[in-house]
Amino acid sequence: MSRIVIVTGMSGAGRSSCLKILEDTGYEAVDNLPFQLLARLLEPGEPPERPLAVGIDSRTRGLVPEELVRRVEQVRAAGRVPIRLVFFECDDDVLQRRYTESRRRHPLAQDRPVTDGIARERIVMAPIKAAADLVIDTSTTTLAELRRRIVAELGPEAQGRLTLTLVSFSFRNGLPREADIVFDARFLANPHYVEALRPLTGLDPAVRRHVEQDPAWGQTLDQLETLLMPLLPRYRAEGKSYLTIAVGCTGGRHRSVAMVRALAERLRRAGWDPLEVHRELSAPEGGGR
Repeated sequence: MSRIVIVTGMSGAGRSSCLKILEDTGYEAVDNLPFQLLARLLEPGEPPERPLAVGIDSRTRGLVPEELVRRVEQVRAAGRVPIRLVFFECDDDVLQRRYTESRRRHPLAQDRPVTDGIARERIVMAPIKAAADLVIDTSTTTLAELRRRIVAELGPEAQGRLTLTLVSFSFRNGLPREADIVFDARFLANPHYVEALRPLTGLDPAVRRHVEQDPAWGQTLDQLETLLMPLLPRYRAEGKSYLTIAVGCTGGRHRSVAMVRALAERLRRAGWDPLEVHRELSAPEGGGR
């Protein structure tokens, strides 16, 4: 089905990457179209023959953020073609580092520090972010994770499907920003205190066996399964296309990883196809518990 996706957000947060990914999935992608031409594109008429992704940012000539929001709302109200407004967000320090590493100038800070451009852009783009259907924060997201999420949310097969992601993480490093539901696995027996298991992860059978010996293990998984099974179809029925369930422990390398793997196995047996992401396994171990 033809649709329009407006891709916008903070400069350096991933907008260009999103357009390339959408183009790979079959979208016709257009970047930095002058705002007056975009306004004409959004006028009533025949829907596009192919899904269309349009990139808009603070450099777009003639951009009036409030007018962009109004035009998107008009298209949505007319109902002639589905339209989504996607905003890419990122922490200031990460944006600053990306610009420093790439040696590029921020579009709103040609003769000033990058921090000034970021602050100014946040003010300019605030009305668009407030109206966005989907806000994607890429502060801690790898390109591979971004691709999976964009395909799940916006790809040709996304409509009517719930993409389920299970994430293991360390509470010490903060909650995953994309998490919709969070569980705490820190009450389980900790393999960190077994010298032979400490360098391993929850993906190793020895660690899995150790955690499974905790009397609370089986009961907890049963209760999680009982909780989630009725909820997942309800999320899908309400039109949610992307649901992230996060399980945390102290270091994010043992208990949470084992529980995510076990929960994923149960969900697959129930007919779901969850994606597993183990956030801390790609990071240095650093004495995680």
